[in-house]
Amino acid sequence: MTRSSTYTLGFILSLLFVAAVPAQATAEVCGDQATAIHQVQGSGTSSPLAGKKITVEGILTQDRRHSGGFGGFYLQQADAETDQNPATSEALFVYTRLTQGQPGQRLRVTGKVKEYHGLTELVDISSLKICGDATMPQSIVVTLPWSQPPESLENMRVRFSQPLTVIDHYNLSVFGELTLAANDQVTATEYQAPGPAAQKQQQWNHQHRVLLDDGQGVRNPSPIPWPPGGLTYPNTLRAGDTVTGIEGVLDYRFGQWRVQPDRKPRFNTTNSRPEAPARPSGGSQRVMTLNLQNYFNGDGQGGGFPTTRGAESQSAFQHQSQRLVAAITQSDPDILAVTEMENDGYESNSALAQLARELGPDWHFVATPGQDGNDAIRNALLYRDDRVKLIGAPNRPDSALDRPPLAQVFGFHDSHQHIRVVVPHLKSKSCRNATSANADQNDGQGCYSDRRTRAAKAMLNWLATLPQPDTLAGTLITGDLNSYAMEDPMQLFYNQGYTSLVHHFYPCDADRCGHYSYRYQGEKGTLDYALASGTLLPLVVNAQSWNINADEPRILGYDQRPGRYLRGPWRSSDHNPVITDLKLPSR
Repeated sequence: MTRSSTYTLGFILSLLFVAAVPAQATAEVCGDQATAIHQVQGSGTSSPLAGKKITVEGILTQDRRHSGGFGGFYLQQADAETDQNPATSEALFVYTRLTQGQPGQRLRVTGKVKEYHGLTELVDISSLKICGDATMPQSIVVTLPWSQPPESLENMRVRFSQPLTVIDHYNLSVFGELTLAANDQVTATEYQAPGPAAQKQQQWNHQHRVLLDDGQGVRNPSPIPWPPGGLTYPNTLRAGDTVTGIEGVLDYRFGQWRVQPDRKPRFNTTNSRPEAPARPSGGSQRVMTLNLQNYFNGDGQGGGFPTTRGAESQSAFQHQSQRLVAAITQSDPDILAVTEMENDGYESNSALAQLARELGPDWHFVATPGQDGNDAIRNALLYRDDRVKLIGAPNRPDSALDRPPLAQVFGFHDSHQHIRVVVPHLKSKSCRNATSANADQNDGQGCYSDRRTRAAKAMLNWLATLPQPDTLAGTLITGDLNSYAMEDPMQLFYNQGYTSLVHHFYPCDADRCGHYSYRYQGEKGTLDYALASGTLLPLVVNAQSWNINADEPRILGYDQRPGRYLRGPWRSSDHNPVITDLKLPSR
C-alpha cells in the first residue's frame, strides 16, 4: 500500500470515528450549533422532542436550586435568537443538582427533554457550561384574562401590566400561594341558572387566573411570604385586595399557572375590614344568622378535647368563643339564628347554654329536647329577653331529610306584631358518598343538589302546616342553605313567594357582588340567607352580609396555628353573618 493510500485510509477512518461519536458529545463549545429552545417547546401542549438528548444555549433567568427550592433553574433564549412565533415558548426548566451559573449568565446545557406533569424540563444533565455574562431577556407584558395562551409563555419572564385581585388564599400558609385574577370572581350559579352555560362560566373563571408563588417546594413556609411584614391577625391579607408590580417567570406546576416573582410585588388594601353595620335610626328589630363553624365545647367544664369537630383544645375553643361573641355583640341583634352548633342537649354544660352565657345575662335560647335529630350538629335560636319574647311553643318537623329546621314565633316589646323565624341547614356540596342523582351533575350545583331540593320542599310543606295567627307579620327563613342564589333549591322558595333579602337590596351579577357569605376555590357567592315571606317583605328595612370571615385567610382562624389568637370578630367562622333589619308597626 502506498503512503498516499495509507493517508487516504486514515482520513476515512477518522471521518468514520467522528461520525460515530454522538453530535452532542462534541457540542461543548459555547456558540457551537445547539437546539433552539422554541424547538424544544414546540407549539403544542407537550414537547415534540420529549425523551431526546439535546444541547441548548440560553440565559439563566431565575435560580431555584436553593434549599427548599425546585431543584433547578429557568433558561430562556436570548431575545435576538427567538423565532418571533407567539405560539412557541422560548424558555424551559432545567432540573439539576449541578451548581454552575447564576442569573444573567449564558449557559450551554446538555440533557434529556422530559414532560413533568405538564411542565417541559431538561433533566439528566450531562454537561453545564458557563458561556459568560448576557443581557437578561425582556419580560413579556401580559394581562388577565390571558392576552395570549399561557402555554406560549411557559417558563418565560413575564410582567403583568394591570393590578390583579386576590381571589383565594386557601393555600397561603401551606404552600405560600395566592390565587389572582383580573377581578373578583363570582360563582356562576349565583347569578345564572344551573346548566351548560354556568358550567362553561365556571371553567372560564378557573382558566383565567394565575397563582403568585413563593418559589419554594416546601410545605408550611415560615415565615408566610405574603403580605410584606408577615401575616398576623392585625396584619391581614384579604381576598379582594389587589397586587401590582408582578414580574417573574411564568411557571406551570400541579395543574396551575403561577408566577415565580423575581422581585417583591406591591400589595394594596382595597378590601378593608368593615365596621359592624349600624342599626337603622328609630325603632327597629334585628335578626342575625351565622354558621358557627362547629361550635363544640368539649365536656363543658374545660376538658373533653379534642371533640369530633371544631376546636382541638380548650384554648382554641376559648378563642373561637371570644371571636364569635365579638361578632355577635358588635352586630347587636335581637334574635340570633345559628347553624353548626354542637348537638349535645340543653343542660348547663351544653354548647348552646355556654354560648348564651358568653353573650351575657340577657341572652336565652329556644329549647326543643328530643327533636334535634341525630346529626352531630344542629340549628338553634337565641334571643335577648330584654327586647324579645317567645310567642307559643317552638316547632321542629317530626322527620326531615337533613338536620331538622327550627321555627319560633317572636314578639318584640315595642311592637304588637310578631314574626316567625325559621333556621335551616341543608346538606353541604361535599361529594363524599354522593351517588346517582346526588352526584355532581356537571351543571354548577355540585353534589347533593337533589337532596337539598327535596329537603327544601319538605320544609316548605311543613311550614304550610304551622298556625298563622292574626298578629303574625310574616316568616323569615334564615340559615345556611348551602345553595347559591339561582340553584334548584332556591327556586322552590322563590316560587312560594319568598324573597332573598340580601339579593333584593344588593343584587349580584358576573361583575358585581358586594354582599356574599362564602368563598370557595376563588369564587364568592351566597350560601346563607334571609328569606322573607310576601307579607314580611314590606317591613324589611335592609338586609346585608357583614364581611368579617369569608375574605380572611383561613390560617387566621381559631383552629389554626397557635400564636395567632387575638380578640376580635375577624375569621370567627368561615361564613359571613347575614343581618336583617325590620321595622314592625309600633304599639
